Amino acid sequence: MTADMILKAASIITMDPTNPRSEAVAFDSATGVIAAVGSLAECRAAAPGVEPTDLGSQVLMPGFIEAHSHPVISGVYTQEPAHWIARSQGVATYAEVQKLWRELDKSLPPEQPLVFYGLERPGHGAPELTNTDLDEYFPTRPVVVMDISGHEVYFNSAAITLNGWVDGKPPADPPAARFGRNPDGTSNGRAYETAAVVAAANAVQAAAIPHPLLSAARWYRKLAEAGITTSSEHAYSSSLATAYEALASMPDSPIRVGLYHAATEPSFTQPFTSKAPETRLWKAGIKLWSDGTPVNGTIASSFAYLDSDTTRAAQIPLGPSGDSTMNYTRVEFDAILDQAAATGMQLAVHAHGDVAIDFVLDGYAAALSRHGLLGTDHRWRVEHWTTGRADQFARAVALGVATPLAAYQFIYQDDVYDGKLFASDVGSQVCAAGDAVRAGARISFHSDSPVAPAIPLLDIQCMVTRQTLTGEVHGPNQAVSVDDALKAVTINAAYHLRREHDLGSIEVGKLADFVELSADPYRVDIASLTDHVKVLGTWVQGHKIDLDSFIAEVQSVDPTEHADLAEHAARKKCC
Repeated sequence: MTADMILKAASIITMDPTNPRSEAVAFDSATGVIAAVGSLAECRAAAPGVEPTDLGSQVLMPGFIEAHSHPVISGVYTQEPAHWIARSQGVATYAEVQKLWRELDKSLPPEQPLVFYGLERPGHGAPELTNTDLDEYFPTRPVVVMDISGHEVYFNSAAITLNGWVDGKPPADPPAARFGRNPDGTSNGRAYETAAVVAAANAVQAAAIPHPLLSAARWYRKLAEAGITTSSEHAYSSSLATAYEALASMPDSPIRVGLYHAATEPSFTQPFTSKAPETRLWKAGIKLWSDGTPVNGTIASSFAYLDSDTTRAAQIPLGPSGDSTMNYTRVEFDAILDQAAATGMQLAVHAHGDVAIDFVLDGYAAALSRHGLLGTDHRWRVEHWTTGRADQFARAVALGVATPLAAYQFIYQDDVYDGKLFASDVGSQVCAAGDAVRAGARISFHSDSPVAPAIPLLDIQCMVTRQTLTGEVHGPNQAVSVDDALKAVTINAAYHLRREHDLGSIEVGKLADFVELSADPYRVDIASLTDHVKVLGTWVQGHKIDLDSFIAEVQSVDPTEHADLAEHAARKKCC
């Protein structure tokens, strides 16, 4: 293999167990394929006459990979001109949210619409809002406030007027969604699930976000700044193709994206074609949602929520919900699995509650048997595992089911889950990575952005220490080793995306995707990893990423070409 580029670093952590450390790596900058990994002499032999680029004290690793995310919707909802009000962004309480609302309404032109994302009813201590609640802060401008789950939206009276609803009454409830209504049939400023959320929020979003592709590009930048070179879209529909193609085609695009086609779209079984290179944008599989979200009380669980000040303030039903919050009957689920299995593509099903996980594993076992896939490398996935049990991980391993874990549920929510939303025997065990590893599972970590920011180094720190951002320790029995955590954001995440053949480790024949780090994550105090180790840059396919150039490339795109992107983003569930 030819090479025209050599990188030398203080250490190269390859994540290849047969060659865990090297001094240099050589690759072909035209194809981005690695030709040699080892000593500087070995790399010189693969690239005769090439002068090495010496990174000095930097440490090189394979680019981080996030196997479950929503990059475009993350940009539209969290980047300027939208406002990200999640607790992860330092907006700790509902009082702080209210203070921000008052300041913005006072300082901005009165007609300017506003979009807010990330209200956390349990975490913020916020009630389920109505239009009259929001009118107190925004009496004239149209405003929408998206719940952090993406499953609910709240809006004021000016937004109702902008929507053109006759006499203030929403249209008939769409399938699998509903509008909140007052006794007289008028809107109460609430909408639930995708179709109703779109109808309620679309007009405000379109007016408030004039260049949504640029918003998405800003999120790509944040991913790259966190060291991520590959991500995924777990609610893809064909309406997002143009945006993802445009971003993938930019010369300095920093992120590869694997698409999981939502089974709610009739074309979900169809193959994917794109003008973008397949190595940058590809259809990875099919996505379903089995239950709801823990923060709103809609997971399918065998255990109840606590009767606490937190659950009462957030108006969460105590349950246990059992299967009453499932999105499918078993007959419906089986029918979709049969359609998906016939395509040969990977399946990925969202499941937060233990009842939902059992439901998915039962359905998988039966479908794998029906389609002759038991014992094959199908790699069907269960997403999140927020309240998964040890026996469920063991069953997943036996079935060949992949286990991407929602690290963000622990990092950002477990101070609320443990003892406030759930009894400690449930709350302390959220995201049970230790049980998964002991069961023999290959785990990966994800943020499910925009539900949480994507910061792999923070995932590693918190899942090894079992400390949340406040320093509280929950479920130390679920801690994992530094090595397991690093695998979770590199080679294991590549495995979950079925891309371990060319991504996830620094090996000959793989693509030259790297992250430059300021220090060695194996050799610092793991409890303060993010203080000691900083991301200094990324490489994608042998190309050092210039993020300023990438943003400039997207800024040059005519925003009218993507004018409907905000509407399409509103159709995407998170989680």
